[in-house]
Amino acid sequence: MSEYRNPFPTVDIIIEVEGGIVLIERKNPPHGWAIPGGFVDYGETVEAAAVREAKEETGLAVTLTHLLGVYSDPSRDPRHHTISTVFTATAVGQPVADDDAADAGVFTQDTLPRDIAFDHRKILEDYFRGW
Repeated sequence: MSEYRNPFPTVDIIIEVEGGIVLIERKNPPHGWAIPGGFVDYGETVEAAAVREAKEETGLAVTLTHLLGVYSDPSRDPRHHTISTVFTATAVGQPVADDDAADAGVFTQDTLPRDIAFDHRKILEDYFRGW
């Protein structure tokens, strides 16, 4: 009999601030720059998880604006199979790295870092293309 396994639900939040969008540099593997986000806690909605993760990683209080999409490729996270619900949001102020973020910055489509983790480059391409 094989062990029954489920993918892990996650959220990612493209936070729009003055000057661009917020990315965090990850403290933990896999390293690189990433869209702020994380795992949905048991009993938590994806919307609440998105607001919580944004605050934990960037210090920003966000207002969710749209659902960008759901990303579920089993290879999107090298650690395990995750399914991410991706939101766009707005915030006022500048991000401050916290929780598992080593750094945070504001980027435009033309200034994105080269080293982007997970499938976040594809998500960002979808976002900038106007989804």
